[in-house]
Amino acid sequence: MRDPAVHLANLDLNLLVSLRELLRERNVTRAASRIGISQPAASAALSRLRRHFDDELLSRHAGGYVLTPLAVALADQTEAVCAAAERLFGTGHRFDPRTSTRGFTLLLADYTVAVLGPALSAAMAERAPGADLRLRLVRESFTADIGRTIRLIDGMIAPPAARFDQPEFRSVPLFSDRWVCVVDRSNPAATGPLTLDRLAAMPWVVPFAPDRGMSGASPLSGQVARLGLEPETRIRVESYLAVPYLVAGTDRVALVQERLADQVADRLGLAVLECPGEPGPIRERLWWHADLDADPAHRWLRDLVVALAAEL
Repeated sequence: MRDPAVHLANLDLNLLVSLRELLRERNVTRAASRIGISQPAASAALSRLRRHFDDELLSRHAGGYVLTPLAVALADQTEAVCAAAERLFGTGHRFDPRTSTRGFTLLLADYTVAVLGPALSAAMAERAPGADLRLRLVRESFTADIGRTIRLIDGMIAPPAARFDQPEFRSVPLFSDRWVCVVDRSNPAATGPLTLDRLAAMPWVVPFAPDRGMSGASPLSGQVARLGLEPETRIRVESYLAVPYLVAGTDRVALVQERLADQVADRLGLAVLECPGEPGPIRERLWWHADLDADPAHRWLRDLVVALAAEL
């Protein structure tokens, strides 16, 4: 069996950067511009990548290119490996956000993007205009092997969970929130107050729930169990942001983070009601791997996120 280290030594690791930009842009000319090479050089890199993977990666479709199934599978891996390499070779160097072209990757829920994203986006544009920020949305596949995932990203924003109780994990508190109930304002339940019996009889919209029961990886599952409810789930969705839209204009109910409910309730015609029982608080934290403690770029990003969260 070939030694993996020898195999790695025989690879042109510049192809990693080419692969990342080709998968991002889905266009050879734009990828070449992003990398700073000629279009023929980018085409040559694509040809080498196609031979290596024995796959077209980019296939022509309706006047443009689309990713092949293998390329789709490679996209997240490529982003993670490139981000890890940037962190590795950036460690120990002085970091100047004003001139850096460093890429940062955060794993978070779409709800957190709605709450913290605008301030983070504006701060990055002002303070680190050349840096790239990649926000990866939480999915079950990410949280299943979080110990491996967190090594390949700059951080994760999530409430505490048993699977994060690992000696190499570090974390710092960011902001708090609480669960509220939302219903359409035309729903008789909108006049409140809600009771647990009434909630149990209503149809629900539930984020991140599999076909059988609540998902153990979803913070919402613990809240529903805490209230002693077995909701009649009518709609399951892999998103927190989508939930209020799927309640609006229906007889459904959902538990929603209050900060999110406040953003959309008036626009969607929703009533925001106190949840009966004692749903636990939401305490969002920034998590990272201990290997990043010595990385000045990561410390800068961490301090920025913490400062922005404090302003909430």
